Amino acid sequence: MDFMPMIVQAIAGENFTVYAYFNDGAIRLVDVKPFIKKGGVFSAIADPTAFREKLTVLNDTVAWDISGDRDPTKCIDLDPISIFKTCPIVSDPLAGVG
Repeated sequence: MDFMPMIVQAIAGENFTVYAYFNDGAIRLVDVKPFIKKGGVFSAIADPTAFREKLTVLNDTVAWDISGDRDPTKCIDLDPISIFKTCPIVSDPLAGVG
């Protein structure tokens, strides 16, 4: 069986970025600005507060719970395989915090 990348935690970073924690232990930095610039469905998270507060993990990936009811069919989400293949691995931003 091939490895299926799944995101287990997502934390908002600065300037519309997300730290995506994968089930293999890797942390990848996702730059969401290009999606937001395209508009469309991503316009709902163009406000920095909405971006941070709606961010969650649904469908085993980075998602924004726009409706607030954790319905995976009503969220904005990103392809976890694409994130896994294209986004750089970074250090844990929470290391040493707490």
